[in-house]
Amino acid sequence: MLFKLSSIAASATVLSRTILPALATLYTDPSSLPKKSYDYIVIGAGAGGPVIANRLSEDSDVEVLLIEAGVNNAGLTNVEIPFFDVQLSPLKAIDWNYTTTSQDGLAGHVIQYPRGKILGGSTSINYMIYSRGSSDDFDRYANITGDNGLSWNALQPYIHKHEAFSRPADGHNTTGQYIPSAHGTSGPVGVTLPNFPLGIDSRVIATTQQLPNEFPFQEDMNAGNTLGIGWTQNTVQGGERVSSATAYIQPYLSRSNFDVLINTQATKLIQTGTEKGVPAFRGVQFATSKDAPLYALNATKEVILAAGAFSTPQLLMLSGIGPTDELSRLGIKTVVDSPDVGNNLHDHPLLSNVYEVNATGTVTTDDLSQNSSFANVELDLWTNEKQGFYTMAISNHIGWFRLPDNSSILKTEIDFAAGPTSSHYEFLIFNGFVNPFGESVSSGHYLSMITAVTSPSSRGNLTLTSTSPWDFPLINPAILTSPLDIYVMRESIKATKRMLAAPAWDGYVIGPHGDLANATTDEEIEAYAAKNTASFNHPLGTAAMGPPGAPAKGKGVVGPDLTVKGVKGLRVVDASVLTYIPAAAPQAAIYIIAERTADLIKAANKDRKHRP
Repeated sequence: MLFKLSSIAASATVLSRTILPALATLYTDPSSLPKKSYDYIVIGAGAGGPVIANRLSEDSDVEVLLIEAGVNNAGLTNVEIPFFDVQLSPLKAIDWNYTTTSQDGLAGHVIQYPRGKILGGSTSINYMIYSRGSSDDFDRYANITGDNGLSWNALQPYIHKHEAFSRPADGHNTTGQYIPSAHGTSGPVGVTLPNFPLGIDSRVIATTQQLPNEFPFQEDMNAGNTLGIGWTQNTVQGGERVSSATAYIQPYLSRSNFDVLINTQATKLIQTGTEKGVPAFRGVQFATSKDAPLYALNATKEVILAAGAFSTPQLLMLSGIGPTDELSRLGIKTVVDSPDVGNNLHDHPLLSNVYEVNATGTVTTDDLSQNSSFANVELDLWTNEKQGFYTMAISNHIGWFRLPDNSSILKTEIDFAAGPTSSHYEFLIFNGFVNPFGESVSSGHYLSMITAVTSPSSRGNLTLTSTSPWDFPLINPAILTSPLDIYVMRESIKATKRMLAAPAWDGYVIGPHGDLANATTDEEIEAYAAKNTASFNHPLGTAAMGPPGAPAKGKGVVGPDLTVKGVKGLRVVDASVLTYIPAAAPQAAIYIIAERTADLIKAANKDRKHRP
């Protein structure tokens, strides 16, 4: 889901700035690539691909190619400014511009499904929330794969390795806002606390003191237990967005063994032979457009597919790896019958609950939307000093909560939360008006209590529409189709009302806005949710992890080392491998698992070198 924020004045929006010419290892034309083969070819520069490409190219004897369908991220000021996150998509040049099928759980709505088409992928257009998930989330990955290396404790070296926690841009005292020992300080991914104070910050903290049983304070949501309200941690550093591109690609383009090809889409995986009767897929076919020439390259060691939750299963199926019935429907020859490819698609349902407020004496994001002079002042402040409103990501506070243990729904439905430290729903507390369906306002002040179902049980799928890689697949995340998810969303909305009834909000909150004002009974709240809910844009699970062994229904597409079952020479390292969505924004989990997988690939390469 990409919110519609009341539009920032056009005069305050800058698309790009002058940058130096790209270094020699960033290519836009496949014919200009200097090598005829590479040791590793990585497809996709979202959260996972750049981690793999960067870490493998640390070995100067290894040649690595990273292929990205989108544009260069460097110099795009709208991408760099944290506050502009809500304006980067959908329907922009750096967005794939996907849409869903008609959603039964959302009153039949077809919703836009933004994914980044740019170096950094969706880490270049997301809301920059850095939330790892709970210890239970990772322990569940270990349990379902049978590999303890995916457990919370075993992943601690990679949690610290990828992160560079730093002080916020405004330099405020952060004592009590996070736990330093839970964070890395020398990794490539910059993380920080809110860079700009808001007038509602003190009200949020006061609520945790006035209603501690339901809304307790959480010092650090990334220390293993997420529950409670705490200060949001964001992938922002020095007042600018941090993406996988700024962290793992741009600073390393001078490596002679690391080539990056942009504006180029992978169209098929090529079978390069068999090894002991097992098909090997070490070739990649690609082109710059539907009508452009096709190119092909082979990897001497591995192809790493990191094209995301939509393109990864599409490429697998187009290459003959997927459910036989789905492939035969389009006349695609099955090379490997892998029933789970394209299935298990799920996401966090998300809803913006808007309240009208009395903001006298304070400044909100609505003031930026409604006052072009103020917006220009803030843009100048960011441009010259990397300070001010524009350093702010979507929310200064975030909360994670569980249903009461005696909730009626938990007696009839399976609890999809990973464990007692993992939430059922979350709050993002946004100091202004946001709406996913295009409504905007030209006056007034608002508070948006954004709720999301964090452990959903609804499951959808992705299917092919044709044998052309240029045709989008059918995407059905089946949002809000399970009784559990409907119940959790309803209860999360009711929880926002209880939170805002705390004394801390006296004199500030006037009342609910729009459809929310007429949603009082459970039935009315559920109808309101169906009409106004969209996606948090966290799709995953379409090439899920499972235990080692042959592909089979419910057993996953990849093993715990992320090698594709039933083939040689191919791995998947992106959101599609996450069998269950973490109760968190998934970018951190992908960074962490990708760091681990890079070491597994290095170890496998070392083993091959030493075999007689």
